[in-house]
Order: sequence, then structure tokens, then C-alpha cells
Amino acid sequence: MSLLKNKIVFISGASSGIGMACARSFAHEGATLILAGRRKEKLEQLASELKEKFNSETKILTFDVQNNHEVKEAFNSLPEDWKNVDILINSAGLAQGMHKLQEGNTDDWDVMINTNIKGLLYLTREVLPYMVKRESGHIINLGSTAGHDVYPSGNVYCATKFAVNAISQSLRIDVLDKSIKVSSVDPGMVETEFSIVRFSGDVERAKNVYRGVDPLTAEDVADAILYCATRPKHVNINEIILTPVAQAQSNFVVRKTT
Repeated sequence: MSLLKNKIVFISGASSGIGMACARSFAHEGATLILAGRRKEKLEQLASELKEKFNSETKILTFDVQNNHEVKEAFNSLPEDWKNVDILINSAGLAQGMHKLQEGNTDDWDVMINTNIKGLLYLTREVLPYMVKRESGHIINLGSTAGHDVYPSGNVYCATKFAVNAISQSLRIDVLDKSIKVSSVDPGMVETEFSIVRFSGDVERAKNVYRGVDPLTAEDVADAILYCATRPKHVNINEIILTPVAQAQSNFVVRKTT
């Protein structure tokens, strides 16, 4: 029997990267999926793929997590039984720009804070009351090694991931008496669209981030998230930190030279 048969799994940021990899991993285990993101066409393609490969039942929600009204409206559009989410994966997040604080673009700051912190809070606020009512559920937040140690010119992005770390720990306390699990999965260098977005589409600059390193893949991180979600009922994985072998912390990386 599939591990997650008939479980409703809500994945934000499902249109690319780690969120998309999670959708594939959880569909393989029989989950029913709510795929959320901004790019409707990408979500529709993914839903079609999952239907063909795994006969997955899915619903698509298109919204920007930065906008609380859009989050509320999208969640409220779900049929009532679909609101009883078993696992929420807060995967939506990004970095924009990489400047010293005194040179930073405040618009970039707003996007990172509104997406990585407020977006996670907005979505969790909608889903969590249903879990509390049932005294059952699991929230898995995608953090980062940047939420444990900082690196040059990572100021605001690192701050948002430190916030995710704090929110995850605080939330675990808030729902401790409700039998709700809370986990944080915190990867180091993962090669997805992350650096391309950070550098405003500069593909060559993004490639340099991973030069000489065999980075994590989105599938590696999705595997860790799936591990958290499939432990016995009495087991909660509070936190997983995973990095490539060549990376010790956010700012300690050994690069191969050729």
C-alpha cells in the first residue's frame, strides 16, 4: 500500500524546483495533491504528468503568496473536504539580489520578506485551524542553511530564513498539545532556478554559484521532506540540515579545480 494513500498534501511553490520535485515524490506515494504557485500553465502541465504517471488526483491553486487576500481567496475556493490538509509543504521562497546592506535594493528586500516570511505565515494561517480542529496534521517548512549561519551579502535573505527557523520552532510549541507535527528541512547549495532568480535571469552568473561543486538536487531535498512526512505517528522530525559533501556551512565550500 502506498505510504500516503488518500492523504491531502498542499505544496506551495509547486511550479518549479523543490516544490515540483515534492509533487512528484508525494504523487508516487499515492498522495492527493493541491499544487499552488503563480504559473498556472506549469502547474497544469505538472498535474497532467502526475495524472498520467500515478493517476494522481490534484487541484491547482494560482496565487501569489505575498498577497494575503489572494491566499485567502484561493484557499476558500477549495471544496470543504479538500481544506482538511494532512501535510502542508511551505516550499515557496526566493532570493533576490546579493548586495551589501548599504547597497541593497529595498524592492528586493520587500519581495524576500513578503514571500519567505509573510507568505509562509499567510498560508499556514489558513490551513492550520483545520489541523487544530482535527488534532492531526503536519507542517513542513523549507528553510536553509542560511537560517543557521550567514554569508557575505546574504543579509536580508539570511534574515528571512532565520525567521523561518524561529517560526518553525515556535509553531511546534504552539501546536504541541494538538498532535500536529512541525518540521523544517534546511538545505545548503541546491541547483534549481534559485540562483537564476537571485541574479535576475543571469544564467552564467548563476552557474558560477555551483562551479566546482556537485550540488544537491531538488530531488535530494524532496526525498528529505518525504522522509519527514512518512515517519511513524509518534515520531516528529524537528529539523533536517542537508548539504553537498563539499559544503560544511553556508560560507564554507570546497570547489574542485580543473
